[in-house]
Amino acid sequence: MEKVVLVTGANSGIGLALCERLLSEDSQLLLCLACRNMKRAEDARSALLTSHINAHIDLLHLDVGSVQSVLTAAQELKTRYNRIDFLYLNAGIMPNPQVDVKALFKGLFSRNVINMFATAEGLLTQRDRLNSDGLQEVFATNLFGHFLLIRELEPLLCPGGKTSRIVWTSSSNARRSAFSIEDIQHRNGTEPYSSSKYASDMLSLALNRHKNSQGLFSSVICPGLVMTNLTYGILPSFFWTLIMPIMWLIRIFTNTFTLTPYNGAEALHWLFVQNPESLDPRAKYHSLTSGLGKNYTQPRQMDIDEQMSEILYSKLLELEKVVRRKQSEGNADK
Repeated sequence: MEKVVLVTGANSGIGLALCERLLSEDSQLLLCLACRNMKRAEDARSALLTSHINAHIDLLHLDVGSVQSVLTAAQELKTRYNRIDFLYLNAGIMPNPQVDVKALFKGLFSRNVINMFATAEGLLTQRDRLNSDGLQEVFATNLFGHFLLIRELEPLLCPGGKTSRIVWTSSSNARRSAFSIEDIQHRNGTEPYSSSKYASDMLSLALNRHKNSQGLFSSVICPGLVMTNLTYGILPSFFWTLIMPIMWLIRIFTNTFTLTPYNGAEALHWLFVQNPESLDPRAKYHSLTSGLGKNYTQPRQMDIDEQMSEILYSKLLELEKVVRRKQSEGNADK
């Protein structure tokens, strides 16, 4: 039977590169591009069909930052498919990133330059905001919307006698220091992206504890430093013109500068062909590229507190109840 693969944020960057690589790996799979912008989704589908003429590619409107959109999309998926083999949770945002220019130039001429670019530690802050559901936008898009999607799709992800996979696109920017279990939405901080990515790492671990016995396995990847629309939005274009030659030079000395979406999708593709029972739930699988351009995947242990991950899982379940109640009340008022 053909595999059913759903990819969120599939219309550009790493998501689109992953779709291209998956179709090259298995031309028989049923691929669903779940995107917020349907015009871009149509363009992505057309581009994929150019090189994979007979591919089976469906489109789904999904804005993971909107509770109603997630619930509507999940219902649509349950009418289309009787199972989902792979759920790639790739969509994410980093709104209004602010760069400490002084720290950037200081770092360029220090021994810390590689780590600075690889993790953006000490460089970036973001201005978050509330969305229409009353949730912090980054938390809702990068974490909670995906969690709600998983919960809605459990009948398709946990079919009897089958194994299904969830794969999160995380980041080297996921840091414990940016996350607070007392403020899971990061309302009071300035690093919502880092917080949301660390939370997704913890959630993956919790999902494995709760769902492995039902045949559902979760993994986390880091794409390395990739130049995508999200990355280019961090600095003005003239900055990238200035520093790109430096980045290509640094790539000779480090394996984390994957730079292209194709290279960044390496770990996502690698997990597609792995036996889920053989994977380490505490590992983050990193896309790496050697100085000579060879791509490979390497597991690295995550700095995760298991007790905290369980508390996060419980808090998300409680928030889910609140959100569903508000949705029901809102629908009743219409």
